[in-house]
Amino acid sequence: MKYLFTSESVTKGHPDKVCDQISDAILDAVLREDKKARVACETAITNGIVHVMGEITSKTKVNYEQIIRSTIQNIGYHSEESGFDPNNCSVMVSIHQQSQDIAMGVNNSLEYCKSKDYLDEIGAGDQGMMFGYACNESEELLPLSLALSRKITNSLTDLRENGVLNYLFPDGKAQVTVEYENNKVVRIDTIIISAQHNSIVKIEDLRKDLKELIIDKVIPSNLIDNSTKILINPTGRFVIGGPKGDSGVTGRKIIVDTYGGACPHGGGAFSGKDPTKVDRSGAYLTRYIAKNIVAAKLADKCEIQIAYAIGQADIISLNINTFNTCNVTNEALLCAVRKVFDFRPKAIIEQFNLLDFNYTQTAQNGHFGFEDYPWEKTDKSEILLKEISASNQRT
Repeated sequence: MKYLFTSESVTKGHPDKVCDQISDAILDAVLREDKKARVACETAITNGIVHVMGEITSKTKVNYEQIIRSTIQNIGYHSEESGFDPNNCSVMVSIHQQSQDIAMGVNNSLEYCKSKDYLDEIGAGDQGMMFGYACNESEELLPLSLALSRKITNSLTDLRENGVLNYLFPDGKAQVTVEYENNKVVRIDTIIISAQHNSIVKIEDLRKDLKELIIDKVIPSNLIDNSTKILINPTGRFVIGGPKGDSGVTGRKIIVDTYGGACPHGGGAFSGKDPTKVDRSGAYLTRYIAKNIVAAKLADKCEIQIAYAIGQADIISLNINTFNTCNVTNEALLCAVRKVFDFRPKAIIEQFNLLDFNYTQTAQNGHFGFEDYPWEKTDKSEILLKEISASNQRT
């Protein structure tokens, strides 16, 4: 059976990603001064206007306006021509404290009142479900379509920031369609790149440059054939981009940021949220679990779903789907995962050192697939194998 699957990625200059980076830059600034802060801020941006809103409870005060303007500047927007002028824009900040109704469950979980175990102390900041995913299609253990589209957008940014292609502006996106046969990658069907540029460059020069400097270098040649469709700036012009060309909102690129549509999504955005928010920390843990299962060769691909109740430390449900690729029973895998991994928010925060992490980097390039992220380690794969082996011996 043959089928096609498509994922997209965007550059850090995409309006939605600009908002993610502003929200996470504020989070980083607050957590540097106050590890006990509660942060949930979101950003909206359009031509000439930035609006940051949300809830922040902290003993520290940060200069929101300075963070907002410098973040946009660092992304590469310096003028109206490029898509946004951070020095001559309106900035609105609408921040209030976290609701006390929520805070009472986060600061003292339902379990902590009984157990007094310090890892029970923090309750989930909200109800909700989170998904994690991994597969053996790429070295990052991510869907190949996402891994390749991200390499394209990262290359766009590198070529711009390094001055190799000085006609590029920060906005851009890429899309890769992979063809499968019997659930195995066989070829690349379509590659699409849309790169914001100045009005001087000729479209034929841009297309030639991006083909030679990006596609020919990051796409495996054995996956491209004479039928592969390559579309670079299909309309022929992408001069008006960034917030000038489209509005942006925090969290709107959660599919791009995670698994490219290869698995369901809980719906909760990551950026701008401190790690007591399980939308973020719970999603990092599920990726960690799924990646360790695939790294241990227990399955070719794995999807994890967990769910929390607000104010409760432990999860209320756990589901594992290995798409009929697992070499042990699902019951054995569930039991092993429950024994090896701790799902309580405080345990996740401590294991991944989430109070001393630079979250802005995740808002730039995606939350998964980078070796220096602590939830990308595969240090539990051997432990999982030993636990399953021990369980089989007991039975």
